[in-house]
Amino acid sequence: MNSKHQYVELNDGHFIPRLGFGTYKLQEVPNSKTTEATEIAIEAGYHHIDCAYVYQVEEEVGLAIRRKIIDGTVKREDIFYTSKLWSTFHRPELVQSCLERSLRKLHFDYVDLYLIHLPISMKPGEEFYPKDENGNIIYDSVDLCVVWEAMEKCKDAGLAKSIGVSNFNRRQLEMILNKPGLRYKPVCNQVECHVYHNQRKLLDFCKSKDIVLVAFGALGTQREKRWVDPSSPVLLDDPVLGTLAKKHKRSPALIALRYQLQRGVVVLAQSLKESEIKENIQVFDFQLTDEDMIELDGLNRNFRYLLIKSMVNHPNYPFADEY
Repeated sequence: MNSKHQYVELNDGHFIPRLGFGTYKLQEVPNSKTTEATEIAIEAGYHHIDCAYVYQVEEEVGLAIRRKIIDGTVKREDIFYTSKLWSTFHRPELVQSCLERSLRKLHFDYVDLYLIHLPISMKPGEEFYPKDENGNIIYDSVDLCVVWEAMEKCKDAGLAKSIGVSNFNRRQLEMILNKPGLRYKPVCNQVECHVYHNQRKLLDFCKSKDIVLVAFGALGTQREKRWVDPSSPVLLDDPVLGTLAKKHKRSPALIALRYQLQRGVVVLAQSLKESEIKENIQVFDFQLTDEDMIELDGLNRNFRYLLIKSMVNHPNYPFADEY
């Protein structure tokens, strides 16, 4: 991935590859598979690796990246690595410590992009989802603007080249953008985005503010039972995607990924299968027509796969229909 058209310039002058490889811990999959899949992805040409502290696979992902550096496949500066601040570290004195934990697991000196994972704060501690005796999540009260100031300090310290947010809606983005004394605005907002939920309004807003929209779940998510209703539609089985796949002699997954690229969205593709990893990066080898794009726009139904039921009543719940 070396040609300039495959990169997007962030508002701080850093460049992000338009296609990334998303990593995530699935309970039924051994962590060693994550290392293997990440190595395959780097060999196939992916330079953008998306991960997070809460995914619990940064040691394995870091090992894969270091192996590919050692064998000469890439240099560290070729890799655009994203990590995320977890919600139990929102207190300003804890923000940098979360990033430092990730860096130790990775054996890196810096990450290329550091995101606030969720606009919801939780009780500090070692539990990822702290709960009370009734099984309810214990939240914390931290001003997102204060969290952002601590993120800015991470950038100042050279621990993160760029900083941004994830799962933020327009109101939450504006809270940061309008913060008195703002020194760095978010370079991106990573959200669930696919043909069933194309985030048109949020995308337009982000473009107007020179913020890159990054899409996770572009292929319909991994349908993990904890978060996704098993009765929800299988995105890649959609007949419109199937028809366009036949037209372009590509897979439905490639049509779904190409749709995002042509909208100016940075897209994350996730798979543990070597054949799919190698296929997904072929997204740069064809182009959808204007008519194709209009047809795919028509699939939007504001349908979200990701649903965290235990958080739906929180005032900052990030997966509401508002943009």
